[in-house]
Amino acid sequence: MNQILVTERVYVTPELKRKKGLYKIELCISILLICLLSSIYIYGAYDREKTEQVSQEILAEVDNTIKPTADDVMVLVLSDNAEEITEEDNIHDDVNAMTYTSESGKEYTTDAVLSIPSIGIEYPVLSETSEELLKVSLNKYWGPNPNEVGNYCIVGHNYRNDAFFGNLHKLKNGEKVYLRDMSGRTIEYQIYNSYIVEPTDTRCTTQLTNGKKELTLITCANYGTQRLVVKCREVK
Repeated sequence: MNQILVTERVYVTPELKRKKGLYKIELCISILLICLLSSIYIYGAYDREKTEQVSQEILAEVDNTIKPTADDVMVLVLSDNAEEITEEDNIHDDVNAMTYTSESGKEYTTDAVLSIPSIGIEYPVLSETSEELLKVSLNKYWGPNPNEVGNYCIVGHNYRNDAFFGNLHKLKNGEKVYLRDMSGRTIEYQIYNSYIVEPTDTRCTTQLTNGKKELTLITCANYGTQRLVVKCREVK
C-alpha cells in the first residue's frame, strides 16, 4: 500500500494564516496591557508611599511643636467628666492649629493626631476634607473640635499597603484608640461597635451622644461600594 506523505504546507491555508496573525496581535496587545497595568500599579504604590511620607513629615512637625503641659496631664488623669475641663482648656483648637500648604497651593491645618496601637498607626488628622487632602493623611469629616463633647468623625483611605485606614477592618470591640489634640491633651477611647453602611447613609455622624465624647472612623469597604464605620467612646 502506498503511503501518502502530507507536508505541513498542505495545512497552511489563508484562513489559518489569518488566525495566526490575529493570535500574534492579541499576544502583543496582552503584553502591552500587562506592562501598562504593572506601570499603573507601580506608580500607584509610589504615589501612596509619597503621600505616606508627607503625612509622617506633618506628624513629626506636630510632635516637635506640641508638648503636653503638666495641667494637660492632670486633666487626663484626674478628670472624671467633661464638665471639669475649664473654658481655657477648650481654646486649644484655635490657638495651636498648625497651617500647611499643599502642592496645589491650598492651605490646611492639622486638627489632631490619631493613634491606634493595635494596628500600629499614628497619623495627623487634617481639619477639613477634600480629595487632595485624603491623599495626604486622615481628614476630619464632621463634628466638634477634637476631644470635645460630641461625635468627632474621621475619614481615611483604605489602602492595600495598610497605610491610613487600610487595616481598620481588623479592629475589634474593646480595643483602644487615642486622640491627641493640638494642646497636647490625649484622650483614650474604646471601640464599642463596627459595621458596614451604604455611602449615602450618614447616620453614624450624628451628634446626639448624650453628652459623651465619641470618635467615628470611616473608610471604604468592598472595593469602594460601601463604607466601614468604627464607633469609639471616651474611656473614663
